[in-house]
Amino acid sequence: MESGSRLRRMRWWDIEAVMRLEHELFVEDAWSAGMFWSELSEPELRHYVVAEDEAGGLAGYAGLAVIGDEGDVQTIGVRRDRWGRGLGAVLLTELLSLAVERGCRDVLLEVRVDNARAQALYERFGFKGIGVRRGYYQPANVDALVMRCDLRERREGTAIGG
Repeated sequence: MESGSRLRRMRWWDIEAVMRLEHELFVEDAWSAGMFWSELSEPELRHYVVAEDEAGGLAGYAGLAVIGDEGDVQTIGVRRDRWGRGLGAVLLTELLSLAVERGCRDVLLEVRVDNARAQALYERFGFKGIGVRRGYYQPANVDALVMRCDLRERREGTAIGG
């Protein structure tokens, strides 16, 4: 794991810090606090984690939804001063491990078409583009690239991961 970071399950008391980072990172695409409250209210279907830095502050967060045998990465956010240090890979590894534990065959996600950094991370983990959702990110009207990771391929060692 990235030096000095510790993962733990997200709790309601994390929402305030998550919201500050959410607005810093995603500006006009940011989720509302209500959306995070809703996600945390369904622990049987949703799994959210936070990464704490050495001082116990929020360094990042991530969330996964699992319905049946399919997972969906809901969000991944990493504090800018932690970019390029492997924390995004740690968070994604956590989500994919949980998806495997829950019996998922595939994991899907949407990523802004203009977010090359995130797309490169996902590709390293075996995600492949399967389509585009036009105007998905509002109000900016930015398209989303839909990506899919076949977890059977990952288990067989054909997909490269972080």
